[in-house]
Amino acid sequence: MSVLSSAIEKKLDIGAEIARKYANIVMDLFGFDDRIIDNMLEHDERQIFYILEEEGILETEREEIILHDGRIWRIHYWLLKKNTILQYSHSRKWTNAKDTSKKVQKFQHETIYSSLPRYMWAARRL
Repeated sequence: MSVLSSAIEKKLDIGAEIARKYANIVMDLFGFDDRIIDNMLEHDERQIFYILEEEGILETEREEIILHDGRIWRIHYWLLKKNTILQYSHSRKWTNAKDTSKKVQKFQHETIYSSLPRYMWAARRL
């Protein structure tokens, strides 16, 4: 948990508390595995995963299975890049982190605003 949190904090150039929150979400979903199925994620979790994928902490994989009736069933997975996470956690902050930090802030604002009930927006129109 501390290694992942440190890697997220350094790579995304965000505060320790937010990095710990993201690391907790990731570890809760992965548990003791290093691969999970995409369809178990909620929208907000998937958005965090996309950010982490962009920074090289996670990656995706796809598997295709042919069903008995000939249709193709596609399964999408998320994978932890353990070696990369270790490398990021022991390194200094990255130079491209400012761009990622803006993405994280934008995601947080979108989440905050989208969580407000509709009647709150009606009050602004007055």
